[in-house]
Amino acid sequence: MNDVKQLQDIAAQVRRDIIRMIFASQSGHPGGSLGCADFMTTLYFNVMDASPQTFTADGKNQDMFFLSNGHIAPVWYSVLARAGYFDVKELGTLRKLHSKLQGHPTNYAKGVRIASGSLGQGLSVACGAAIAKKMNNDPNLIFTLHGDGELQEGQIWEAAMFAAAKKIDNLIATVDYNGQQIDGSVDNVLSLGDLPAKFAAFGWEVIQLNGNDINELIDGFSKAKSLAGKGKPIVILMKTEMGQGVDFMMGTHKWHGKAPNEEQTRQALAQLPETLGDY
Repeated sequence: MNDVKQLQDIAAQVRRDIIRMIFASQSGHPGGSLGCADFMTTLYFNVMDASPQTFTADGKNQDMFFLSNGHIAPVWYSVLARAGYFDVKELGTLRKLHSKLQGHPTNYAKGVRIASGSLGQGLSVACGAAIAKKMNNDPNLIFTLHGDGELQEGQIWEAAMFAAAKKIDNLIATVDYNGQQIDGSVDNVLSLGDLPAKFAAFGWEVIQLNGNDINELIDGFSKAKSLAGKGKPIVILMKTEMGQGVDFMMGTHKWHGKAPNEEQTRQALAQLPETLGDY
């Protein structure tokens, strides 16, 4: 388990990886990837009971993670590589022909169990995996990440209703609540209303925190794990900033799915310290 400073250093390097990967491929989704670097780093280096050495496709006797909003694959690939699931040099192959690291995750990459990116499906998959763990008397947990724009998909709410009705209490879902999606602000496209109240009304335990604060993430996950096994699924609504760490990418949806040019990449990297060494 890493301390907060170590996690911050890892997250800083992950952000550099994201910018370099997307610039090299000239395709990808930097905004949400940058915003979730702190979350993903904390999850893999502090929270989950999982490791590259014990990874199996069926996930028996280990925590499992599903990335539902698969377009932010660059942040996941970077964290997986930095955690030792595959060589960090592979990050340079993002979106290239025959690469294991495609624009949306596939299980060609070690650490990835399902293809994702068709939004709205990940919570249903997680419910199935969580029920399987219960049937196998496996005490480990299921974690997921979803975009807030993804919550405009109806299947999410079918799964949310199902999870509460079936008391799937070994599931910790997380929402990247950055208020932005590809077409603009979530409120302008289709407001989610009172999201904490909605999940509570659906029968979930609700935790709210700042997803760009590693201390809050550690405390929030600790609380979530303490609630597991008590009859309700758990959701963490984490406020994040799209493009976090790069000033000209923050506060706008315009970097949802746009690669930086050479000058923009230089400016972005100047703001992000190289802490672990570039690939």
